[in-house]
Amino acid sequence: MTAAPPHMSAIHSAVSSIRDALDGGATPDKLKVALGAVLELASHRDWWASDRYPAPTEGEQQARYLITQDDDQTYALYLNVMRSGKKIPPHNHTTWACIAAVEGAETNYLYERLDDGSRPGVGVLGAPKRVVIEPGSGIALMPDDIHSVHIEGNGIIRHLHMYGRALETLDERLVYDLERGTCEVMKIGVKTRS
Repeated sequence: MTAAPPHMSAIHSAVSSIRDALDGGATPDKLKVALGAVLELASHRDWWASDRYPAPTEGEQQARYLITQDDDQTYALYLNVMRSGKKIPPHNHTTWACIAAVEGAETNYLYERLDDGSRPGVGVLGAPKRVVIEPGSGIALMPDDIHSVHIEGNGIIRHLHMYGRALETLDERLVYDLERGTCEVMKIGVKTRS
């Protein structure tokens, strides 16, 4: 059995501080505190290097690594390693999320839903706000916030993603089709690596 890397204690300490900050439920102000802890973790670039977390192989656009999660699959921290050209369509998470850049830029587009959600399969979104997440910056999202992700430029990016519940449990997320004004349940997608 391989010993845990020395920085795992710092990761667990950060997750514990996030858990404390979000006691009683997520609010935008509490998520700012949680995002601060994720940004601190992301600032240690050597912890997230390719010798431990390899880039996706040729032909793949994304490798997602589970770093840690609670036993009940809450407070899940992932490292996403993505190639230029990767696009994730507009979606929500049904749980809070904090994203912080380790290396490279991830362009997020934030959307406001224009319809009231009362008609199944209908999901009309307004014009997006563009937010670029690069080292030293991040974003916090509430459960109903809608965003899309585009990896532009050249090279590979590494970003930490922290969720209130593990991605593998999020079976009610919605993905939106901008052209058709529709939405449907989003598939889990990329298989997480340990």
